[in-house]
Amino acid sequence: MSGAGHRGTGVGSFRAGFACFVGRPNAGKSTLVNAIVGQKIAITSTRPQTTRHVVRGVVHRPDAQLVFVDTPGLHKPKTVLGERLNDLVRQTWSEVDVIGLCLPADEEIGRGDRFITAEIAELKAPVVAVVTKTDLVGKAELAQRLVEVSQLGDFAEVVPVSAVSGDQLDVLVDVLATYLPTSPQLYPSDMITDEPEQVLIAELIREAALEGVRDELPHSIAVLVEEIQRPDEDAGPRAVTKIYADVYVERPSQKAIVIGAGGSRLREVGTRARGEIEDLLDTRVYLDLHVRVAKDWQRDPRQLRRLGF
Repeated sequence: MSGAGHRGTGVGSFRAGFACFVGRPNAGKSTLVNAIVGQKIAITSTRPQTTRHVVRGVVHRPDAQLVFVDTPGLHKPKTVLGERLNDLVRQTWSEVDVIGLCLPADEEIGRGDRFITAEIAELKAPVVAVVTKTDLVGKAELAQRLVEVSQLGDFAEVVPVSAVSGDQLDVLVDVLATYLPTSPQLYPSDMITDEPEQVLIAELIREAALEGVRDELPHSIAVLVEEIQRPDEDAGPRAVTKIYADVYVERPSQKAIVIGAGGSRLREVGTRARGEIEDLLDTRVYLDLHVRVAKDWQRDPRQLRRLGF
């Protein structure tokens, strides 16, 4: 990644660089990345800690190329996985050109927001405060939140946005682009993410698996795509891509929850995930899912490595 803080001065010259959104869990970071890039590249969920991989989404404009780096939310770690996620966040912060601090409009500024603001104040990169979820509050409440945010830290700018309605997204991209260095484009014009297909597919399956188990096992699910079998070139329009994947949980009781009575939940997960994967690959998909127990995998470095962390 390019180093932070080297803003170019050329008038009308092309800018390119890395931007990342930070904030506490569930501040709307992944939804924002998806809305700006215009395609689903980061999974979203109402549960905090959904994002586990750094996903890059590329925005192409006539005058700039922004490479968005999506990070997990910084949180107080309770497991080896949690510590690794926090290390990943801090490493990413130190390597980008501009940082967007996400603060939800519908929640008061809390201790977590102050903690993250203090952490990123030490970095070279300029910080833009992004007040997210503005569609959830009225004008008076938004005005009050914007005043509170401006008093929270020494921000380059404060921009209110809604990823859901699309309000002010263009403004936010304009603002972030001004803080990038002058540079030729970093990625090809037709590329929107550098995340491997296998990882994207696994994330879509995990999102579907999380959907029905809101509070029971938010962090206990991991997915590994074991095999992708593509049809022959001459297979025609009815060709099917076969995907074999394992859903990992930490205990047998969790396995029963994910499978559901008579396999009903797992069938729902498969149907939901298959639809998303077909959209991603633009082809018909046969999805074969199995649920397996990997005892206490979040605390086991060897198992974390095998599951891609």
